[in-house]
Amino acid sequence: MAVIVSFLPANASGSNETVVVIPIEQEIEKGLYAFLKRAIHTAEEKNADLIVFDINTPGGTVDAASDIGGLFNSTNIKKIAFINNKAISAGAYISFFADEIYMVPSGTMGAAAIIDQKGNAAGEKAESYWRAAMNGAAKQNGRDPLYAEAMVDKNIDLPQLNAKKGELLTLTADQALKVGYSEGTVKNLNDLLNKVGFQNANIEHIDVSFAEKVARFLTNPIVVPILLSIASLGLVIELYSPGFGIPGTMGITALLLFFYGHLVAGLAGYESLILFIIGIILIIAEFFLPGAIAGVLGVSAIIGSLLMAGGNIMYMGISILIALLVAVIGIIIMVKVLGKRMKLFKKMVLSDSTSTEEGYVSNVNRIELLGRIGVTITPLRPAGTITIDDERIDVVSEGAFIENGQQVKVIKVEGSRIVVRLEN
Repeated sequence: MAVIVSFLPANASGSNETVVVIPIEQEIEKGLYAFLKRAIHTAEEKNADLIVFDINTPGGTVDAASDIGGLFNSTNIKKIAFINNKAISAGAYISFFADEIYMVPSGTMGAAAIIDQKGNAAGEKAESYWRAAMNGAAKQNGRDPLYAEAMVDKNIDLPQLNAKKGELLTLTADQALKVGYSEGTVKNLNDLLNKVGFQNANIEHIDVSFAEKVARFLTNPIVVPILLSIASLGLVIELYSPGFGIPGTMGITALLLFFYGHLVAGLAGYESLILFIIGIILIIAEFFLPGAIAGVLGVSAIIGSLLMAGGNIMYMGISILIALLVAVIGIIIMVKVLGKRMKLFKKMVLSDSTSTEEGYVSNVNRIELLGRIGVTITPLRPAGTITIDDERIDVVSEGAFIENGQQVKVIKVEGSRIVVRLEN
């Protein structure tokens, strides 16, 4: 009986085998890394025999893709990249780190150009780095790096694929199979498992948790500058508003969402949050301490905490600059354009002027007293008090000392300053 069993195929029963399916969907960014790290760790805890990455992504950031590539290499479990529609740009890159690649008939893979913050193609230095990275990733599992480079460099000519020169390479399922970038074309996940001999294995799907979904959204490269812009604009408006209201609440909420997303995604540690709290305390202390040292240190601490939380200092620096620019432009628009039209901004901006036409005067000018005669009721040394028609008036003498009970004449009125001279 033992001899008969030894001749059975290794995967005949499959009852003790475990396949873990991990989805890679939407954009590839830092938040995805945290989910994949948890998912791979879970697969290792379950002693999985195979991990299938169900890939359907338009690409994403280079630094996130590099980190995910290293994460793939950190596990000894066999990995299959199942391109279930498309693996574009960074999606193609991380697919190369799998031991095998399978695609659906309509699947595509490639077009890995680097796009900068403005939506333009990145410079030569960035392109050179990405081309080398694609080359190394392709070589890792014995794939011809020429095709990986053609996904980055549109000047590579590939007549064997009838690919047009001047366009980035995007492989179809048939082309990928032809050049060795795919081990096979399958209809769906079940077809894939049948093909690789795991048709009877226990299948476990690991899905993105709600917290991880929120973190992925909050750490998206587009969302981060928006959050920081809302925070800076809200807090600046709050400085010009009485009490604490909606703008300040929006600003603090945006900052809390920023740190929450980056903490859940594993990008930020509690040290960055602590540094941020220290910065807030220093700014509050600025209201009670002389000088501007506490305020400068507070602002520096907050900016430092944001840079630490963001992971990529250059990207976070750009996001902070965008937020500050939005805040400045927003304040100018609200004060200059909307300040006189909207009730909300009228409460924040003082538009009334204390003009004479409105009945406001800085001091009462008593020009009607010129030439009038009064009696000193206190000595003038030179300041003192006189009475004119039973009205007490504070005056100053022309310079000489004048005793009490003397008649004086008003010779000059300068605002609240009334000058008198001894009347002979």
